[in-house]
Amino acid sequence: MLVFDLFYLASAFLLAIYGFNSLFHTWFYWRLRRRNFDLAQPPPEEEQRVDTDDWRDVPMVTVQLPIYNERHVAARLVQAVARLDWPHQRLEIQVLDDSTDDTTQIVEKAIARVALNVQIDHIHRTDRIGFKAGALQAGLTSARGEFVAIFDSDFIPPANFLRATIGHFADKQVGCVQTRWGHINPASSQLTLAQSLGIDGHFVVEQYVRDKIGAFLNFNGTAGLWRLSCMQDAGGWEHDTLTEDLDLSYRAQLAGWRIAYLPHVVTPAELPVQVDAFKRQQFRWAKGSIQTAIKLLPRLLRSQEPSWRKLLGTLHLTNYLVHPLMIINLLLLLPMILRQSPLLYWTPFLTTAAIGPPLMYWTAMLTQEHVIGNKFRRLAVLISLGTGLSVNNTKAVAEAVIGIQSDFQRTPKFAVTGQSVAGQLSAEQPEREAAAAWQTSTYALAKNPVVWIEVGFAIYASLLLLYCLQSGIWWVITWVLLYAVGYSYVAYLTFVQAWQLQRARLIALRAKTLKSLTVE
Repeated sequence: MLVFDLFYLASAFLLAIYGFNSLFHTWFYWRLRRRNFDLAQPPPEEEQRVDTDDWRDVPMVTVQLPIYNERHVAARLVQAVARLDWPHQRLEIQVLDDSTDDTTQIVEKAIARVALNVQIDHIHRTDRIGFKAGALQAGLTSARGEFVAIFDSDFIPPANFLRATIGHFADKQVGCVQTRWGHINPASSQLTLAQSLGIDGHFVVEQYVRDKIGAFLNFNGTAGLWRLSCMQDAGGWEHDTLTEDLDLSYRAQLAGWRIAYLPHVVTPAELPVQVDAFKRQQFRWAKGSIQTAIKLLPRLLRSQEPSWRKLLGTLHLTNYLVHPLMIINLLLLLPMILRQSPLLYWTPFLTTAAIGPPLMYWTAMLTQEHVIGNKFRRLAVLISLGTGLSVNNTKAVAEAVIGIQSDFQRTPKFAVTGQSVAGQLSAEQPEREAAAAWQTSTYALAKNPVVWIEVGFAIYASLLLLYCLQSGIWWVITWVLLYAVGYSYVAYLTFVQAWQLQRARLIALRAKTLKSLTVE
């Protein structure tokens, strides 16, 4: 049918556009390297640091720490921020605490330990209106800083963070400075290794290139610093999308401000160790990105920005459309094969764009001084993970397009550092206990029901793969195999971790019961 042909051609063409976009960023990155740019260290003209010997000559900075039920990492964050190398007379820290559990008491104790050295305001809301965006905006009403730094609970800012970033605001057009995300637990599992590579691809290649060519880029919600006047000029934090950071970033840039990216300043963070937590994070990013696209694309396209900047901005805002396009492409393969559609022979050249993302991630690995794990395995896991997440993220995109509203669901953190869990286990405990300690936390998520759809797609792709092998349709086998492996891998991780979670909690319950009986 002509309808199948049109939908298949459209999905393949749009997928190719996003793939070529990744190729463009990778090509430009290497072009910059050939021009002898030192991508690991800042060019001399970017080394702008502030002399803080006389505190009266430095700007006032407000540091905001949005927290919601983070008992495992809240104290770690407060302690790290209290170590910031900045005159305490010019530093104000706001713990924006919306917690409903014992995190509030943990924060109070952490503040008491460092309060002699720095001013910390503990602002506890009980309504949670606007979620993270609402907490940040509420904090601004009493903020005294000319600049506002933001750190999520899973980040550990280096002590020199403010000294390394404030100087870049000497350019009066700069409204925001974003630093590169690092990782404190990339070697926890194959899952965290793959995530770290995905994040490196974004920060090492995409953000760097966008900054150098003057394209729209985004504040990533944390590990960055805003000029307060820029935030006010752009309209402040709004909570009508799940990605308030992307929303404010584009509103600020459309208002004439610039976001500067500093790849040489690295702020490490904890990677999700639970696949369902990672799915939740990706769901929020996917849904929020499309919500922001629906909200701001008309304004972007009506603006006086150059056409090339509008195009790159559009691809940036709508990048998560890749996932429903992948689903459409897979579902249409079977009717196209059964009909022996000539498009199956005409569109393979578009699939060459699929090499874009892998090349970008491979480039990110090549630029790292110490690459953890086997490069090929790490890339293969990331590709499988990205493919398998297409069901989860397609649901997110669909909800955004339809207009279904949902709460801001935080990504649970467990203070996982490498193979151990800080604050929960002693150094003498076996590594296998340390690796599984997060499973006994009340923050661990139950199995997401979307896994059953992933199982269905894994079966469908596997059967389609067998049919292609039997029929000798070799030109689509690679792509069908990618789908089959991706959905199977994500579903497998989900079921295995759900079983491990149930087993760990059962063991903990037995130990607790045995201890109570012993005491009696």
